[in-house]
Amino acid sequence: MTTASAAPAVSPFSASSSAGREVTDWTWESVYPAPAKLNLFLHVVGRRADGYHCLQTAFRFVGHGDGLRFTPRDDEQLRLVTPLPGVPPERDLTIRAARLLQAETGCRRGVDIAVDKRLPMGGGLGGGSSDAATTLLALNHLWQLGLSRQRLQEIGLALGADVPVFVFGENAFAEGVGEELRPLSLPPACYLVIESPVEVPTALVFSAPDLVRDTPPLAPAAWQPGEGHNDLEAVVVARFPAVAERLTWLSGFARARMTGSGACVFAEFADRAQAEVVWRQMPAHFSGWLADGLSRHPLHALVEG
Repeated sequence: MTTASAAPAVSPFSASSSAGREVTDWTWESVYPAPAKLNLFLHVVGRRADGYHCLQTAFRFVGHGDGLRFTPRDDEQLRLVTPLPGVPPERDLTIRAARLLQAETGCRRGVDIAVDKRLPMGGGLGGGSSDAATTLLALNHLWQLGLSRQRLQEIGLALGADVPVFVFGENAFAEGVGEELRPLSLPPACYLVIESPVEVPTALVFSAPDLVRDTPPLAPAAWQPGEGHNDLEAVVVARFPAVAERLTWLSGFARARMTGSGACVFAEFADRAQAEVVWRQMPAHFSGWLADGLSRHPLHALVEG
């Protein structure tokens, strides 16, 4: 049987960007991008009877993330050839996504999956969810399963609340637990993202007694970029000094926010030149990167609709 080699070090975003270049011939030899997302704001507007929180947020994709490579097998087995430390392969979202596709369609094909992991775990960038969505999109295409975008979003929701937006493929205003999506048209921007040397457990943040859970809802059609804040930020900053330190430093140059439930923080700049000025001044013990905002997911064209 065939086996996958390690994913390449070349960024999968070099061939698809907000500048307009877009790959159209995705094959088994391609490296499939799994972009990071930023929450431009994140409000907790209520709590359901089942304990899940009702959210409002704006998702933006950026040109930095993981890269996935898929190699066909001559059996039905699913194998992750680049397992994450401490994460059993059967719990990895990429394997779970592939298994759900097999179950949904009766597909009898197997695959080896290699992930070039660039996004930190527990960073609020949606890394695992993005990997799962890219697996759904890529294998639906490579296995020629023909599932609709809507059906792939429904499958993705079973894997996690952030997976559907990556399948949706558009920057989006989201409500519910994050699955009610409206496309957003966002202006060009460059983002400086600073990682923190901690992994923030999402469950810890949402169970915190000091979490604000009653922010008044915004009217989706009236929301403008720059509006809103992150209700989870105060909870994380109070418990993780490393996140507080990076947020305070970045706030000295621009409006800085935390993305998701942390631990990464970011600031938006009108262009890369402005972002680079701040990036060059980062303290030596900080780790960060620059990425342009994307107009849509690089794999959006893999599914019609």
